[in-house]
Amino acid sequence: MPKHPSAAANLKRPGRTSIVKRPDQYFSRAVGKALDALAFIGQSPQPVSLNEISRFLDLTKASAFRIVHTLEALGYLAKSPNAQYSVRGRTLAHVSTRAVNDMLRVGSEVLERLSLEFRETASLAALFENHIEVIAVVESPQMIRMGNTVGRIVPPHASSLGKAITAFQPPEVRDKLLRSYGTAPITPTTLTDEIALRAEFSRIQEAGYAEDREESVAGGWCFAAPVLGEGGAAIGSVSLSMPVLRLPVDGLQRNIVAAVKRAATEIQAKCTGGAAEAK
Repeated sequence: MPKHPSAAANLKRPGRTSIVKRPDQYFSRAVGKALDALAFIGQSPQPVSLNEISRFLDLTKASAFRIVHTLEALGYLAKSPNAQYSVRGRTLAHVSTRAVNDMLRVGSEVLERLSLEFRETASLAALFENHIEVIAVVESPQMIRMGNTVGRIVPPHASSLGKAITAFQPPEVRDKLLRSYGTAPITPTTLTDEIALRAEFSRIQEAGYAEDREESVAGGWCFAAPVLGEGGAAIGSVSLSMPVLRLPVDGLQRNIVAAVKRAATEIQAKCTGGAAEAK
């Protein structure tokens, strides 16, 4: 598989592309380098390493680290667990309008079948600029049921729809979603601790589905699976929701999880615009 060219290889050195001129004795070289670093990282299509930044700035790694560490501490940069830097609050890829329309086009029939099979509420959500929103719902026919509403913005840290999408995002997009909504407790079982949330997202990635264990609504339980775009980032998610009083035993829960995964995969396969596209 061919390697992607490094960000540094695609951009010229700061002496030729610096966004700040150096007109006189009052010019601050440190501030200029910091702005050069921001411009370089912001132009890169992917997060960049300290080595790439130091080469671009023509500085030692120690000097470059002081700059990026300061920018990170002030909130301008985000650092991923593998020490890659990106501009904080910047979404590298947005879900296109076509992808959302495609999910709506093929999702209604899939949700109808999923709801009919288990007689519970089936929902479809999509990722937008800085939030996750419900775009389709098929309500359970039962008198006591878990309801949902088209247009509802779901918590990325608590709902199964939100967690299924958030878990399958690059770190900077995941952080943006969590910052935009917040991680305040909604019920006594809501996960709010950063370490616990990281562990939960890792579990979701490994298992391929998310659960809402009375985390967004007391008395409600939900299972969701991601609809993935090109590159493996989630563009949407499918869920099945039910009151805890009808939560089946483990064996039947596995049937629900398998059905939700199949529904998400079917929508994914039928979406002609199912890739995450840059706007």
